[in-house]
Amino acid sequence: MTALVRPRNGRVIGGVCAALARRFGTSATTMRVIFVLSCLLPGPQFLLYLALWVFLPSEGTAKTAW
Repeated sequence: MTALVRPRNGRVIGGVCAALARRFGTSATTMRVIFVLSCLLPGPQFLLYLALWVFLPSEGTAKTAW
């Protein structure tokens, strides 16, 4: 698995779906569809997306501790 960072290429809004897709080995489009479908269910999906956008480092600024 790769590090969880927001990529510079392939971002649509914040790069969160692209980062999660890269981490779990799926396409960014698939992850975006899953996110949109999950927004139809009750829950804090939008707030989770905003939190990941704020707290996930961008690809060029990520500092790896390993």
